[in-house]
Amino acid sequence: MSTLLSNHPPLARTIAELTKADGITQTRLPGVSLLCLGRHQVRTPLLYEPSLTVIAQGRKVGYLGDREIHYNPGQYLVQTLPLPFECETHGSPEAPLLGISVKLDPALLGEMVMAMGDISVPTPSPMPMASVAMTAGMQEAMGRLAGTLGSETECAIMGTARIREVVFEALKGEQGPALRALVNGQGRYSRIVQVLSQLHVSFADEFTVEQLAQQASMSVSTFHQYFKQITRASPAQYLKRLRLIKAQQLLSQQEHNVSQAALKVGYRSAAQFSRDYKRYFGKSPLQHRRQEQALQG
Repeated sequence: MSTLLSNHPPLARTIAELTKADGITQTRLPGVSLLCLGRHQVRTPLLYEPSLTVIAQGRKVGYLGDREIHYNPGQYLVQTLPLPFECETHGSPEAPLLGISVKLDPALLGEMVMAMGDISVPTPSPMPMASVAMTAGMQEAMGRLAGTLGSETECAIMGTARIREVVFEALKGEQGPALRALVNGQGRYSRIVQVLSQLHVSFADEFTVEQLAQQASMSVSTFHQYFKQITRASPAQYLKRLRLIKAQQLLSQQEHNVSQAALKVGYRSAAQFSRDYKRYFGKSPLQHRRQEQALQG
């Protein structure tokens, strides 16, 4: 994608050699992808799946409610929940943003947490999304993972071990408690996580706050308080944003028209869907769909 000088960090050089165009490049290893963007991208609504993301060059700023989350070279983002948030990306043709993302597999995470046993780390309420400093161990683990991606043989033989090493380093790091909370299933945080998991499966269904609170075994006021503390949004705001991002994905795939996408994500009124969509994304769903058609045409 870009010509990098020899004094650029090794991880950035490796990623640049493996990326051919702007966007997300899937690698030979399932769940491992490369990020490249040679321009500035304004603040845009996104939905990341649970993952670890390392930026080797350039920088990103995530906006989750009233929180700003900066992740630059020397840091990595730990995303434990699939939260709708907004993201601004800083890259240029001369110095594109370059990064690597590792999706968190629940089965692997559970196995590793069990194998590591109880690691008591005093922590306040876990944060579902946070940027933490790269340790020497994480830097080395990510370097080894990236170095594996160019070889089909190395991916087949060493790929799983390289991913395990990266996840192991994350479990030892500052966000380790938030990762372990996903597995241990204890406390209010874990009960909110269970509700969020349900919403992501059944986002088109109708829910009341009372039903969600009951599912979490909390009073309505306690549920509302902890839900907002974790997601930086009320349950109604969270569900609306989730539906709109899911609708955007449907429209980008060109498999649904505007009315079909609205119905698919749980809207009963196409007009209300269009109003909410434009307010959130800054353009109407019809404009978005036409832009996607032009790009793909």
